[in-house]
Amino acid sequence: MTVIFKKTKGLTDKPLTYCPGCTHGIIHRLVAEVLEELNVLDRSILIASVGCSVMSYDFFNCDSIQAAHGRAPAVATGVKRVRPDSIVFTYQGDGDLASIGTGEIVQAAHRGENITVIFVNNAIYGMTGGQMAPTTLPGQITTTSPYGRDVKTQGEPIKVSELMATIPGTYYVERVMTADPVSVRKAKTAIKKAFQNQVDGKGFSMVEVLSSCNIGWGLNPVDSLKYIKEDMASYFPLGVYKDKGKI
Repeated sequence: MTVIFKKTKGLTDKPLTYCPGCTHGIIHRLVAEVLEELNVLDRSILIASVGCSVMSYDFFNCDSIQAAHGRAPAVATGVKRVRPDSIVFTYQGDGDLASIGTGEIVQAAHRGENITVIFVNNAIYGMTGGQMAPTTLPGQITTTSPYGRDVKTQGEPIKVSELMATIPGTYYVERVMTADPVSVRKAKTAIKKAFQNQVDGKGFSMVEVLSSCNIGWGLNPVDSLKYIKEDMASYFPLGVYKDKGKI
């Protein structure tokens, strides 16, 4: 019998621990497939962040290191410089990357570190109870903004891709989403390009993935995907924000 579709070797057999409806699992598979397709799985090193993805080192079938909250880019820098032939990537949420780790991600990009960053943006602190995050949308209700995010007192959400694109050391930045089959395929294309850039020694690449947190949002899985497409993608437009290969 011909096998048409099978589990990627880039993931372990351990069941994912994410909430039902969360799209972390989809993003995990995309990254794992890319590492396998590029034939770099055996020399890849994951730098796991703190957040819902804190246990990601149990799921990716490659070497990994757990970083302190927000420090994944700094750890990735050290690993890549010591092991330059390794494919080093961070997997970070918005609370990790866009809040406590803002300094680390900005400085890693400024230095043009040859690493790949997978930035999962679900506009909320999912792991710790659904608090307002730096990426929470205007008017969005969370446990710490029960009347909705008030931009007059709490500011506008941080648009990370737009910010990172302004940094001279950044080579490639793209924002994608995981809301339907078409967007998932586009997300994989972006992730594969980001890793190929590292293989080719091009420098710092980041893919921002708009993802769901249906539990934190108080929505069912189907409506959470609609929220990504209709609300998140309206405030955080999809697309390539920087690609030095096309300049």
